[in-house]
Amino acid sequence: MRIHVDMNRCESHGQCVFAAPDHFSFDEDDTLLVVGEVPEDEEVRAAVREAAASCPVRAVSLHTAESGA
Repeated sequence: MRIHVDMNRCESHGQCVFAAPDHFSFDEDDTLLVVGEVPEDEEVRAAVREAAASCPVRAVSLHTAESGA
């Protein structure tokens, strides 16, 4: 699974950071930083799915090898 963030849509609400802080954070300029590759661990993947779902502007999407994306 890979994380993609549409930075043109991202408004830095930070909901993803709260849901999955190991994969989302802000730098000192409040720019979102993302660890794009998600390990096979189901608990980690659940947190990342929650992070994507919690984005109020739907800037976060998840892609798997099976989806072809």
